[in-house]
Amino acid sequence: MGGEVRLISEPWRFAGSLDPLIWRALCQENGRADAGAREEAFRRGYCERLDVHLRRPGAVRVLPGVLDLLAALERDPRVVLGLLTGNYPEVARQKLHSAGLDPERFPVGAFGSDGATRRDLPVAALRRYAERAGAALPPSRVVIAGDTPRDVDCARMNGCRSLAVATGSSSVADLAAAGADLAVPDLRDTVSLAAWILR
Repeated sequence: MGGEVRLISEPWRFAGSLDPLIWRALCQENGRADAGAREEAFRRGYCERLDVHLRRPGAVRVLPGVLDLLAALERDPRVVLGLLTGNYPEVARQKLHSAGLDPERFPVGAFGSDGATRRDLPVAALRRYAERAGAALPPSRVVIAGDTPRDVDCARMNGCRSLAVATGSSSVADLAAAGADLAVPDLRDTVSLAAWILR
């Protein structure tokens, strides 16, 4: 963008936001009126810099319980795993690969570029599920897992259940206060969490 770049001032919070919204907010903060015209260049630069960052030793770690819970859910034929994230699709793939996770494990997805707000993403994911399965899935049968109040909000506003995990900047109490159906400190309790998801 040239010159000094100012970061987003408070009270903006990146956690749970969408990459396109963060880009536009950065442009606004820096007096740029051409966010749309420059977004593709930003996405390319973002991926290039992220790739460098993710290759650094210790830059990525899979949080406790994640792999065991994914494996437990994949063993149940009723389950279709999906990825709902505020990231651009290519950024989400980079992050998954860096954590040793195959993006193909998540046949349904919705990304930051699929809606104007996070609340739009479950709608996109459900549409893609219906296209893939040939039948609609009631939102009440969907569990959205996330670590921010925005994840909880997008689940509630779309009639989905929310599993909130306090592995980010929000505490269990914060996530419960946001209305999470279940708020936990981490995903270590595989048996109980899988049973709750599948109930």
